[in-house]
Amino acid sequence: MASLELVRSRDVSVERAEPLVRINRVTMAFGSFTAVKDASLEVAEGEFLAIVGPTGCGKSTLLNAVAGLLAPTAGTVTVGGEPVTGPNRRVGYLFQQDALLPWKTARENVELGLLFRKAEKAAMRDESLRWLVKVGLKGFEDRYPHQLSGGQKKRVQMAQALIYNPEVILMDEPFSALDIHTRHLMQNELLRLWTEHRRSVVLITHDLEEAIALADRVVVLSAGPASSLVASFEVPLARPRNPAEIKLDPLFIELYREIWSRLRVEVEKSYAQRS
Repeated sequence: MASLELVRSRDVSVERAEPLVRINRVTMAFGSFTAVKDASLEVAEGEFLAIVGPTGCGKSTLLNAVAGLLAPTAGTVTVGGEPVTGPNRRVGYLFQQDALLPWKTARENVELGLLFRKAEKAAMRDESLRWLVKVGLKGFEDRYPHQLSGGQKKRVQMAQALIYNPEVILMDEPFSALDIHTRHLMQNELLRLWTEHRRSVVLITHDLEEAIALADRVVVLSAGPASSLVASFEVPLARPRNPAEIKLDPLFIELYREIWSRLRVEVEKSYAQRS
């Protein structure tokens, strides 16, 4: 198994609490193709973790294993000590693509998680309206997805994922399709909600700046195929953070250079394999 390089930033301790999510020597193979090999990773309760790596290195595959949408070929995935053996109701998932149902209003889309749990209709309505207020969409309850902006649709998806109080929030490049200004607004909104509820977050992103600005820790996935987790970096930037302004902090710049020097090796490997 490839060793996971653990990078200490200044005097930050790397000792972690008992993990809520544990990926233990997981291999994900599809026929003769191995996407991820012998990968191990732990996520503490309340930790905000970001995963970066070259395109096609298996980041989303690992996320889908935690969600129970894909079963490992080898190894185990547990959440709260319980094995993940199918669709995992302990997680909320924000996809990269727009996952809203176009024939349902914002309120009805937010209610879906509670509907699948057979909640009472009145309770669903009250809770969905409460969450739409929390994500800044009061007055937009009865609008359909085509009547919402990209940022507003992401707010609906955030409310949809958080309404049933999941223990872990999985995010697969949720803001990549947004313009830079809307992306900063959504990053701030995410941090506000995370600070309020302190759920564990696993974020997949191609944007290293976003990873550092949001996360407590950034891990690097190697170039595929048969990729594995090769480095882990603590992010000792003070909270609360403004993702747009934190990038001017000298420590942010130092961290970016340090992490990019490791990530660049894997990106270059990936590029060479495709050439």
